[in-house]
Amino acid sequence: MEHPRWKFDGVRVVHGCDLDPNTPQTSGMNRAAAITTASAGARKLWAGTVVIEPDAKTGAHHHGDLESVIYVVKGHARMRWGERLEFTAEAGPGDFIFVPPYVPHQEMNASPGEALECVLVRSGQEPVVVNLDVAAADDPQTVRWIDDIHRT
Repeated sequence: MEHPRWKFDGVRVVHGCDLDPNTPQTSGMNRAAAITTASAGARKLWAGTVVIEPDAKTGAHHHGDLESVIYVVKGHARMRWGERLEFTAEAGPGDFIFVPPYVPHQEMNASPGEALECVLVRSGQEPVVVNLDVAAADDPQTVRWIDDIHRT
């Protein structure tokens, strides 16, 4: 027995060649939307890609009340965050980065010779990108997060 409802209300595949670059941008990076309401019928998640060229960095920004997860596919990411971008951490291929709501942050490509390629997922469909004019701290403090499960 065929279930026609699932044929058009089930799984969606958005091919890499069909990503939409018409998303709010921050200087220094190129975002492209993959999973949106328009492309896949998503209502609670947004997903796409981010590319930052070698030695480039984004402007400071935040995403309002949205949570963001960044998965590093290729390259080496350096994140800065805080009121003056006074904290920093680094991530490489296979690492995940979590950015809570309203946190001012800046993504940087720490590699001089290769593009930083990431997958980005946000907790909502609103294309919230609030670009900020922040005087960055000269000497950010490196932070290594160790959750309660992995403390030894």
